[in-house]
Order: sequence, then structure tokens, then C-alpha cells
Amino acid sequence: QVQLVESGGGLVQAGESLRLSCAASGNIFRIDIMGWYRQAPGKQRELVARITSGGNTIYADSVKGRFTISRDNAKNTLYLQMNSLKSEDTAVYYCNAEKWYGSAWQTYWGQGTQVTVSS
Repeated sequence: QVQLVESGGGLVQAGESLRLSCAASGNIFRIDIMGWYRQAPGKQRELVARITSGGNTIYADSVKGRFTISRDNAKNTLYLQMNSLKSEDTAVYYCNAEKWYGSAWQTYWGQGTQVTVSS
């Protein structure tokens, strides 16, 4: 099992920045992919950014150039630096981890952290 705990959410003004953190614990050896997803009220959960164990990244078009995902393997922590925040970035942000167990993927989720951007 892998446990994920997010922190760093809050209320900010448009144009400001926030950094989200996700601390991983448990059976964290060789977590292959980690990512951030978000879910706004009335909308489906969507991918924000993902990063592989090798450092390859993918971003949603809506956050490219504004958000940066990174992982510190020594600290077992995933980060999301969010700059130039917009009201449409308001959502609950979830940390995600995917681990390959040799025959199947297992997906883990954190409890989520609220990000509210006021315009």
C-alpha cells in the first residue's frame, strides 16, 4: 500500500502562486508515475500534470507555462508549483501514484487539497 498526503492548498488572488506538496509513505519503492489531478465543482476529475520516475513530464494544455511538477525521490515528495493562478484553476487537487506490480498497475490517491483562486 501507498499513502499520499497533500498539503499547501489555500485561498489566493488571481495572479498569485501556490506550491502543493504530496508526501508518499508505505510501499513506495519504485513508484513509476506520480501526478496531480483536479476536480472543480460539477466537473470530472482531470489530469493537471504527471511525472515519471525518470523525470519525464506531461502537462494539461491549460497549465503549460504556469505550473511545474517535480519530485524529490529522496524525500518521497511530489510538488506542484503553480504560478499566475487563474479563477478557473479553482478545484480540489489530488495527488496520484501509479505502481507496476509486475502484472498490473495499482493506483493510489490522496485525500485532496482545496485551491481557491479569487478574481
